[in-house]
Amino acid sequence: MAKPLFRLYLITDRNQTGGRPLTDVVKEALAGGVKAVQLREKDLPIRELLRLAEEMIKITKEAGAMLFINGRIDAAIAVEADGIHLGQTDLPVDVVRRIVGNRFMIGVSTHNLIEAKEAEAGSADFITFGPVYETPAKLKYGKPIGIKGLKIAKSGVSIPVYAIGGINSGNIKHILSAGADGVALISAVMGAKEPKRVVEELLRYTPSP
Repeated sequence: MAKPLFRLYLITDRNQTGGRPLTDVVKEALAGGVKAVQLREKDLPIRELLRLAEEMIKITKEAGAMLFINGRIDAAIAVEADGIHLGQTDLPVDVVRRIVGNRFMIGVSTHNLIEAKEAEAGSADFITFGPVYETPAKLKYGKPIGIKGLKIAKSGVSIPVYAIGGINSGNIKHILSAGADGVALISAVMGAKEPKRVVEELLRYTPSP
């Protein structure tokens, strides 16, 4: 089995920060120990996304963390990001791998075992899998897959699996006990009044990679 790459995978959403600058929230999360950030502001025009990505690569590098860009290979190349994250409507992972080679790590969002296996076959480095629990950000993907679904996914692939969807300090132990290599978080950190404290609390439950 592949070794986990990091413990917490922070996914951005500037609409959940309560009006605070996105970079401020991410800086606090990085101070708490986050080592991987996915810039996922899909609705931004490319020039605005690029400006934001340039800010993000600076603060993640300063913190010794990795930056992944959601879906945009061009932006990832432009800012020399560490990786790219693909959704099910983006280019297939095998196509992206042919384009970028080993220049980037590639993560893929998956919601069932078929998608998970396809991502692994296409040479993804890791997957996010869920939603495990109900969460507004993932309602369009259907009913939560639950702990049982997470266990099935984990047993079906050999690359790291990061659980996503409604995860917080109250249920993270159940997620990790089910075999997840780590967790991907949006609202639990983006919407927190004290992102640093929340991250520190969550990291207490997760083993070092």
